Amino acid sequence: MYSPTPDDWREANRARWDERVAIHTASDFYDLDAFRAGKDALRAFELAEVGDVAGKSLLHLQCHIGVDTLSWARHGATHVVGLDFSEPAVETARGLARELGFTPDRAAFVAADVHDASEAVPDSSYDIVYTGVGALNWLPDTHRWAEIAATLVAPGGFLYLAEFHPLTDCLDDATGSTIMYDYFSRDAWVDETPGTYADLDAPTVHNRSVEWQHPVGDVVSALAAAGLRIEFLHEHDASLFQRFAALERHADGFHRFPSDRPRIPLMYSIKASKPVAG
Repeated sequence: MYSPTPDDWREANRARWDERVAIHTASDFYDLDAFRAGKDALRAFELAEVGDVAGKSLLHLQCHIGVDTLSWARHGATHVVGLDFSEPAVETARGLARELGFTPDRAAFVAADVHDASEAVPDSSYDIVYTGVGALNWLPDTHRWAEIAATLVAPGGFLYLAEFHPLTDCLDDATGSTIMYDYFSRDAWVDETPGTYADLDAPTVHNRSVEWQHPVGDVVSALAAAGLRIEFLHEHDASLFQRFAALERHADGFHRFPSDRPRIPLMYSIKASKPVAG
């Protein structure tokens, strides 16, 4: 499935995501009824690593339907902004914000490509720039992304990234124990798989996707080159979904390998801060 990057990669991906918004809002995976009733969409390790957000501004890049963004507002962030390139996703996020009683000055959502974020978002910088899981694989160049994200971090603030570990993209889907693909490949991965992670059997039309694999070293190096200071890089032995058939779901909702087999990192997280000038 590796191939040169097609010219229409952005349009193909946007059509795919636009179509899946309605599926996701109706899915048990997102369970929006429970979210409206107060269920937290954020993961425990994110809350611990980001820390107290009370009184802070937060920008969420590639926010999809905004449940993570709005969860940060629930945790006390005084001003959150979510950005996504899918108009239907942004409209869904705005609707959720209204339902939860958040006015636009408290929770705003912007429809724009992440590469245009500096011009599209309402403020020049934010205390926290947050990127949730399953975002970087849709971007061809981590250095361009890091440069844009870094400009939006206020001096004394930080970027926080939680992401699926790229090692998982190299392994077989059944056992997660055999290396099948090149960890260092820079080519695009073009796929035509129907459905969605929130509903594997959902009937879909726009199935073409274009993704990229970014080694962890590239991500860290890109953030450092953009002028941010790496505070930590943590690797996690759990996944949000059953990435491999061998994974077992635990009581905390995470999926892990059985206790009788060696573990590998399934997710990772990075905190990178911007120094105060002078």
